[in-house]
Amino acid sequence: MRASKPLKSDASAPILITMGDPSGIGPEVAVAAYRQLSGAVGERPLRLVGDPDVFRAFGDIPDHALFATGSAKSREMGKANPDNAPAILAAIKDSVEEAQSGGAAAIVTAPIHKASLLESGFAYPGHTEYLQHLTKAPRAVMMLAGGALRVVPLTIHLPYVEVPKHVTKDAIVETGAIVLEALELDFGLGHPRLAVAGLNPHAGEQGAIGSEETEIIRPAIEALRARGHTVEGPLSADSMFHAEARIRYDAALCMYHDQALVPLKTLAFWEGVNVTLGLPIVRTSPDHGTAFDIAGQNKADPRSMVAAIRLAAAIANARQR
Repeated sequence: MRASKPLKSDASAPILITMGDPSGIGPEVAVAAYRQLSGAVGERPLRLVGDPDVFRAFGDIPDHALFATGSAKSREMGKANPDNAPAILAAIKDSVEEAQSGGAAAIVTAPIHKASLLESGFAYPGHTEYLQHLTKAPRAVMMLAGGALRVVPLTIHLPYVEVPKHVTKDAIVETGAIVLEALELDFGLGHPRLAVAGLNPHAGEQGAIGSEETEIIRPAIEALRARGHTVEGPLSADSMFHAEARIRYDAALCMYHDQALVPLKTLAFWEGVNVTLGLPIVRTSPDHGTAFDIAGQNKADPRSMVAAIRLAAAIANARQR
């Protein structure tokens, strides 16, 4: 399985930044990032997508920088409200449509609160799955990038008890191929190297602590190698993220959410960016949540949002080549 064919946009097409949950820190860090970047990255202007009043609560924003969609029903900071779901989702949906039409170079999504969206009837575990649905992509892959580390969880928003049944040869091969393709196309790596983690402690210790490595993961790695890719593994996850290990690969494919995100957030919490691979459009987001506990208190740090905007622009520019 290959990723959806990437769409290209004009070299001056804007970067769209969605509102996220209006009760969280998303609008605050979006406005802070807009100001820090002086409203543009290179030739690409930034536009804030959602309820204009939500953004303007954090400072004056010129009309040309706003892309108005649905209005929020409630703006009580720190308290999610399922009634805001239509406005939150409209900002995402309208941004995707704009990017698919070529009117935007990329979208950067501010954090959403999954529980309140699910309470409203939202049918997807998170942004990644919803974006896959909207773009009709065969498979959407979550990559977290920060500093010199890129990690990909094979399974994303699943309870741990359900992870093993989703660790299949086909899933590893399809995900690995999308990651390797993105490393070439979006990150400009001529000969990308992929490291693959085991599922069990010590990568199964040759079958003594589980059979998934020998029966599923290793055959998937061999299939990727047969296509001419440079792939290493299965590796013990507890020893593949120290400095000397990280220089041997360009991205790490992990078997479950925390196996990938714990090292990334430990090493590059404020610079971490979520990138959705496999979509025809460019999508990034800051690697943090709604942070209701500090929302509206002028405490939110915009560094991850700034990094997400810059990476979105860099990927969009790479796709022009």
